[in-house]
Amino acid sequence: MKILFNDGHAGDCPKEMETEVLRHSGAHIMAQAVKRLYPDAHFAYGPSTETGFYYDIDMGEKSLSEDDLAAIEAEMKKITKENLPFKVYALPRDEAVALMESRGEKYKVEHIGDLPEDAVITFYQQGDYIDMCRGPHITYTKALKAFKLTAVSGAYWKNDQKNKMLTRLKGTAFLTKEELEAYEKRVEEAKARDHRRIGKQMRLFMTDDLVGKGLPMFLPKGYIIWQELEDYIKDKERMLGYQHVMTPCVGTVKLYETSGHWEHYRENMFPVMELEEEQFVLRPMNCPHHMMIYANQPHSYRDLPIRIGEIAHDFRYEPSGTLKGIERGRHFCQNDAHLFVTPEQIKDEVASVVDLIFEVYKDFNITDYRCVLSLRDPEDKVKYHQDDEMWERAETALREVLTELGIDFTEEIGEAAFYGPKLDVNVQPAVGAEYTLSTCQLDFCLPAKFDLKYTDRDGSEKTPVVLHRAILGSLDRFMAYLTEETKGIFPLWLAPVQVKVIPVSEKYLDYAEKVYMELRNRRFRVELDDRNEKVGYKIRSARQDDKVPYMIIVGEKEEAEGNISVRDRATDQTENYMLNDFIEKMKAEIESRSRSKE
Repeated sequence: MKILFNDGHAGDCPKEMETEVLRHSGAHIMAQAVKRLYPDAHFAYGPSTETGFYYDIDMGEKSLSEDDLAAIEAEMKKITKENLPFKVYALPRDEAVALMESRGEKYKVEHIGDLPEDAVITFYQQGDYIDMCRGPHITYTKALKAFKLTAVSGAYWKNDQKNKMLTRLKGTAFLTKEELEAYEKRVEEAKARDHRRIGKQMRLFMTDDLVGKGLPMFLPKGYIIWQELEDYIKDKERMLGYQHVMTPCVGTVKLYETSGHWEHYRENMFPVMELEEEQFVLRPMNCPHHMMIYANQPHSYRDLPIRIGEIAHDFRYEPSGTLKGIERGRHFCQNDAHLFVTPEQIKDEVASVVDLIFEVYKDFNITDYRCVLSLRDPEDKVKYHQDDEMWERAETALREVLTELGIDFTEEIGEAAFYGPKLDVNVQPAVGAEYTLSTCQLDFCLPAKFDLKYTDRDGSEKTPVVLHRAILGSLDRFMAYLTEETKGIFPLWLAPVQVKVIPVSEKYLDYAEKVYMELRNRRFRVELDDRNEKVGYKIRSARQDDKVPYMIIVGEKEEAEGNISVRDRATDQTENYMLNDFIEKMKAEIESRSRSKE
């Protein structure tokens, strides 16, 4: 594939660059199609990405939706068939500004103003469309053969919430149609696994703009899963000596000024609330509250380590374009804990946290993950607490501990918390990009800010070190992860409905109710399907829609013999049981927290 470079020559480029160039050109062709269909549209940024391309567009009075994608895509196909050549030329700054002003491209004019005075300003033109761009691009539009528009969302100009919200139009492109077809299959798989779709189908949670974007509400069946996860992790933490607390969802501005969050994290916090001349904010994290719990009474070295845990409600002002069901919301509940330790205890306590993470991952069969040592960027004077000696001490200590524990990890600059380095465990879900699930952060900063102390062996006062750690991350995100990994086919102990009783006809409803009541009285999560529907329909509904692990079918034979027929979701096979035998089977499966057999 020939490439047009910004010096005007056309030539080949390395294979790995071809897809990037093709996608960048796809953004230009998409913009040309939009301009043809919507002449009042004006354009901001249109880069290629790892997965495709996008363009941020000011649509004026027009509001684009996914219903408009087909028409834009059809116009793009026309442009590719026209086989328009890409042409490149450079202009002096004043002529570049004049050109963009004449075309009404105010965002490009502003962008020119952000460029260095000696910047070479180049333009690429295909047909009637001109775009300011560094390039390179394909030489003719016909080279874009395998592409698809994928989504419409919102994005602030320059990613600044103070600026206008633009329309972000997304697409993707590949070198071959075979690659595009493989991509489309992955997209279909992603849709099938999307926890938002499954959550709606299984009635796990809901959102409503009247309540607020990014504020999910757990429905009864979803809250069952949530509670089971809470009980699971709390049981493990209690066995390790954690003490659980409950703290308020708000704090004073002074609290966050003391911790440093007000200086380093304020943009991610909800606005201030004023009451009786005092300023409050919804808390974005729980460490300041837990620092105050530690400071509530004096401590000796004999008390340490102190492990304070909480399933805590937190609130962060995430941009609306980043919200995604319960995976990323503005309200979530962290499986949070803070460990107050002496310097000598750091290694053992980090090892204990890491062991707990990997034990949990084994329980849930999480195998595709990687460990990252997240460090500060020394050049960033805004994001991070400024104390080079503290950072050197903390980063060295965590690196040495992880190395001694034999943990394979990579290092990433600029990913630390503002107060200290951290170990992030990033999972690769069945679909989509990886994200952090678990974390362990080493903190010499906040204990000093809150003037925390303990009395050491020699009677002197020392400042403890704090480990911030989250094993499940947030229960919300962990539940979203499990939902997508399992496609909603939860193991028996997590399933919101564990068994459904289905009479083959109304004649056997009394016997079905007897079975149902016995299971309910034994504390199983059971439902009775007494609808006037065919038994085959009820079984399919229970298995495919509600994803119930076991279906009990009762009719004339079962009533006469005093037993039950059990359809197993995993095998789709039916076996006969005495009810008490089946109860013991389920109890054993629940107590062992067996994984789903599917």
